[in-house]
This record gives sequence, C-alpha cells and structure tokens, in this order.
Amino acid sequence: MLPLLIALGFWQLSRAEEKRHLLAAFEARREAAPQPVAVLPQMNDPAYVRVRLQGRFDAEHTLLLDNRTRNGKAGVEVLQPFHDQASGLWLLVNRGWVAWPDRRIPPAFDTPQQTLQLDAWAYVAPPGGLHLADSASDAWPRLLTRIDPAAIWAQLGRSGLPLELRLDAGAASFDTGWPVVAMPAERHTGYAVQWFALAAALLALYLYLGIRRARENNNEHPQHDPE
Repeated sequence: MLPLLIALGFWQLSRAEEKRHLLAAFEARREAAPQPVAVLPQMNDPAYVRVRLQGRFDAEHTLLLDNRTRNGKAGVEVLQPFHDQASGLWLLVNRGWVAWPDRRIPPAFDTPQQTLQLDAWAYVAPPGGLHLADSASDAWPRLLTRIDPAAIWAQLGRSGLPLELRLDAGAASFDTGWPVVAMPAERHTGYAVQWFALAAALLALYLYLGIRRARENNNEHPQHDPE
C-alpha cells in the first residue's frame, strides 16, 4: 500500500501543475487582443483564443445545455448558431447561463435580431467523461446534456466551425462566469497532502507494530547466560 499511496500523492501534484499551466495559458490568451474568426481553422490548438465576430444569431435553432447550476440554482446554457459575415463561417456561440427554476415552463431569454459585433473565445471540451444520452427530438429549442458542434452542423446541413465559442460579457450575453477548470490546482495539492499523510501514517504504524512484535518476541524467548 505504501508505494500506491506515494504514487497517488505525486499524481495529484502533477495534476496540480497541469492545472497551473492551463490557467496560465488561459490568462495569456484571454488578455490578448481578439483576432479574426478565420484564424481558428488554421490553429492546432485554438483553446481560449479570443476572436471578434460580426454577424447575426439564428434564433430558430437554439440549443439549451442542461444540468448547469450557478450558486445552487438550476439552469441551462444558451447556444445559438451565429453567421460571421467577415469569414462566412457558421459558429456555435454560447451566450451564457440562464436560470430555469420551473421545468414546466421554458426558460426565458431573447435573441437580438440586428447585426452584432461581439468578442468571444474558443472553448475546447476536455476528452472523456460520462454523459447522459440525449433523447431524439426535432423540436426547437433543443435540450441537450452535451455539445457536439460537428454533429450539430451535420444535422443542420451547414458548414460550421467544429468549436464552441463562449461570449465575453456584453449586451448579447447572459451569465458568462464559466470556470476554466472544474477543480483548481489548490484542491489537487490538498489531495496530494492527504495521500502523503496516509503514507506517513501507514509507515509509522508499520514501524510501531514491527518494534512491538520484536519486543514481544524477545520477552517470550529471553536469552540466558551460560553457567
């Protein structure tokens, strides 16, 4: 058990370092000036890159990403196709979170009809994870538990960018307080300390029991001096 506990501790430390690098990259790209949308298809790693959009939302094909909570309140994230006039690309734009307290009533939100200039950043979902299966439906707005931009464009018969773009705070956005990572680096460090503490406790217990057993053996078999 001791090597396993130590390995788990170092694994959590490595995860904490990964999160720190991820947050540093996020901050660097988020502070950069927004670029044209056309640069995104040319990038191997477009995550967190800021872009400037100019165009209109398609309000008829709204997606509601379910099971999203903020401050203990249930809600959804609102995603809509957006046609960027400069690049000619269709983009899937996440406008942010809205509350949905009563599931019997559709969530309330509106969609600007005019041409907009917006700033957003590219979100790349981490691989893996478990997801609920979405029920097949042709109704709009469509309620989903996960977002697959490529599949959505295929269903709509459009050539769109296979990325989710998340709006910066502005007139067309809702609550945009997205966490960059689900678990901060400090929590991984805390878990590492716990694993190392368990390893130290196990080692101390092993040494204590070993010394105690050795003493008991000596008491049961005392050595006698020869006469």
